[in-house]
Amino acid sequence: MTFEEFVAARLAALMRYATVVTCDPPLAEDVVQDVMIRAQQRWDHIGALDKPEFYVKRMILNEFLSWRRRWAARVGQLHETLLPAVPDHAGLVDERDALLRQIAALPPRQRAVLALRYFDDRSDADIAALLGCSEATVRSHSSRALAALRASYAKEGELAR
Repeated sequence: MTFEEFVAARLAALMRYATVVTCDPPLAEDVVQDVMIRAQQRWDHIGALDKPEFYVKRMILNEFLSWRRRWAARVGQLHETLLPAVPDHAGLVDERDALLRQIAALPPRQRAVLALRYFDDRSDADIAALLGCSEATVRSHSSRALAALRASYAKEGELAR
């Protein structure tokens, strides 16, 4: 498969994946663009792999995580500017917005684990391979992320009463 064929077939899926991981569509576009430039330069190697899409997704994840570290060092807490609160009178939209803000506030690796598990339907082994850590670390990130979301959800429920 040529690079052009790969892009034509998988770009939309890669953009959705990057958007889920970053929680910010413009940032997702930047990350995917940077990764695709690097992937095109190395396509002879990447295209020869058994799962080139898996490799490119890992590149996207690594690019986001390194971007996040660089940006946080210069600017501080990014999650506050990613998804500003938007008042909405529809209850379901409010809940979804609140959940997205809570997910965006998670540490990058925890958010990546949730995105890989629940959006990309990956196993612990696949997630561990993508993140370059052990399966136990993946389960730990997942457990902590879900606990933080539950606590945040409970806290918001108490404030609403």
